Amino acid sequence: MSSEERTAGGALGKVAGKVKEAVGEVLDNDDLAREGRLQQSSAEADLEAAEKAKEAKQAQAEADLKAAKDRNAVERERLTAQVAEHNAEEAIEAGERQAEQAIDTEAARAEARAERARQRERSKAIVEETSAATRHAMEEQEAARLEMEARRAEARAESLEGRGGQR
Repeated sequence: MSSEERTAGGALGKVAGKVKEAVGEVLDNDDLAREGRLQQSSAEADLEAAEKAKEAKQAQAEADLKAAKDRNAVERERLTAQVAEHNAEEAIEAGERQAEQAIDTEAARAEARAERARQRERSKAIVEETSAATRHAMEEQEAARLEMEARRAEARAESLEGRGGQR
């Protein structure tokens, strides 16, 4: 067989190599036996290379899968952190709203208390003003009554003096 002849690889090449080796030994053709051994070695190397390629492909697929899982885990952690941050921000905002509402409520209560105090003071002032006006009116009436009584007393005194001088 010529060296330009194409040999089969893989399992078929290994079988063909064994056949060539056996035929070469039977025919006492060292070249054919050597070519058979070389073909077997080449076929074994091809099989081994194919197996290594398959293993490498499998390892690459596993590495790609692990990398994808790692990326997913990182993304999950990022999203979890983002959600936690969002929730924390919402909780802070809710707390701020509650604090503002509490402040507004307390301010409204304080304003209501102040308004009630102003109303009480106004009512008290009106009562005191009314009471003072009533006292003033009563004092004026009393003064008028006393004035009248004094005039009557003067008139009686004058009348008594006038009668006393006529006797």
